[in-house]
Amino acid sequence: MTLNNGMPTSPGPTAGAARTPGYAGTLAAACCAVFVAQVANALPASLLGLFQQDLNTHGSQLTWITAAFMIAVVCFEFTFGVLGDLFGRRRLIVVGTGMVAVGSVVAALAPTVQVLWIGAALNGLGAGAMFPASLTAITAVTRTMRERAHAVAVWSGFLSAGAAVSPLLGGMFAKVGSWRGSFWVLVGLALVSMVLTLVLATESKSPEGRKLDVPGQITFALGLILVLYGAVEGPESGWTTLPVILAFALGACFLAGFVVVELGAESPIFDLRLFRNRAFTVSSVVAVIGMLAFLGACFAMSMWMGPVQHQDPIRVAILFLLLQGPAFLLIPVVSRLLHRVAASWLLTSGFVLMAIGCLLFTRLDVTDPGLGAFVAPALLVGIGFALTVSSVTAVALNSVPLNLAGMASATTNMLRDLGFALGPVVVGAVALSNAGSSFVANVSGADLPAGQVAAARGIAEAGGPIAVNSLPPGAPGSAAHGLALDALGSGFSTAFLVCGVAAAVAAVLTSVGMIGVHAQRSTENEESAPLPHGRDGRPESALTT
Repeated sequence: MTLNNGMPTSPGPTAGAARTPGYAGTLAAACCAVFVAQVANALPASLLGLFQQDLNTHGSQLTWITAAFMIAVVCFEFTFGVLGDLFGRRRLIVVGTGMVAVGSVVAALAPTVQVLWIGAALNGLGAGAMFPASLTAITAVTRTMRERAHAVAVWSGFLSAGAAVSPLLGGMFAKVGSWRGSFWVLVGLALVSMVLTLVLATESKSPEGRKLDVPGQITFALGLILVLYGAVEGPESGWTTLPVILAFALGACFLAGFVVVELGAESPIFDLRLFRNRAFTVSSVVAVIGMLAFLGACFAMSMWMGPVQHQDPIRVAILFLLLQGPAFLLIPVVSRLLHRVAASWLLTSGFVLMAIGCLLFTRLDVTDPGLGAFVAPALLVGIGFALTVSSVTAVALNSVPLNLAGMASATTNMLRDLGFALGPVVVGAVALSNAGSSFVANVSGADLPAGQVAAARGIAEAGGPIAVNSLPPGAPGSAAHGLALDALGSGFSTAFLVCGVAAAVAAVLTSVGMIGVHAQRSTENEESAPLPHGRDGRPESALTT
């Protein structure tokens, strides 16, 4: 048997006996690439407060910094997978890394928040190329189930490490200099990754049967961007304003057109026939809902400690280690559990822990800057995420025939990233809408000088209560600072509640939806067997129940 890159495989039972030339170099380059991509993803988390101060941003503008990255990843992830198969995975990693370097330069030099959005979007495009290309590159140089599982576990470890280290990197540079310095460090990391990829990685392609789905890509990207635009702008512009209504309406039309296009496409980027399988459908739905809960909680915490409480970025970064660190530290544990416990049970347990953690977040006091109250809920959410992020892929892969596992993996990854993209958008919409309504109601009856009330109302209309909360002492409207802080605390507490409910819903859907569903593959038979590549080159069965 031969792999898609034309290299012969060995049916030997050990990974070492079957190791392909270039395996170690390709794995090292891929891990470095995904680390850089994830650093670019998570870097703004500890810097939102500084962005708000230095660039004079308001609530929805901060949301767009995070959303611009994830939207770029989600919109073009499938297409980048096809481009890697057609033109080479190593080449795509290099292009993506170069794009991250350019995006980071733009962000480092950004004079306004709008330019920072452009930098974030460029970073998202680069990461969107690096995520699938790096994972596909290592699957192309592995031959057995055991070797592939090991390679994917190492790759996942560097993915998690990037998410855990990135906020700390941003906080350190913000402490000793400027937040802009952290983006210059990211430029350096991207250039190092590019060199390592060119020197160490083995090129691989799989063009057979792969075609670009241009109509599907266009309708999906436009539909998703328009809907998310409406969700981000609605809280401050008003849900009934013409631009928001048009965004939702046109976005829905494009997404409906995307479904129609995919049903008739010769080579669809999103194979809707997979959803005929109940277990796959359940895993896909909970991937979106559960990851929305996780990244929504992360975003809410970064906003709570940054633009709301104006805490030191290092303190924000410490808590992000509790949120993101378990996914890295528990990789060996989760890998073993996936071979001993049904993935659906791990998935349910992880969502339950996330729900409990998010509900504990709702008890935080916005006037208390201490970190102690954050520790337990952050750890619960982080451990829950560690259990779910691999399990959701395992459930999806084991619910479809082997020949569809590649597409199932790609679809699940895209839906998981869609949940990541929706998290900050939904949390921002809920928190800022709630905070705005609460502030308007409270300031009207407040015992404040009429001039202060009028100034606070005007500032809130332009930038929301988060702008009032950031006014310096003595400025017009600053007397309403306490009211704005309370309103923001109420708004983000509601957002944490929404995240908790979403995680609980994902737990219930998993436990109920998986009743009667049994794994259809034998781990023992697959571990030593050579594996074909999926349609996007992703690991077809790297994780099993």
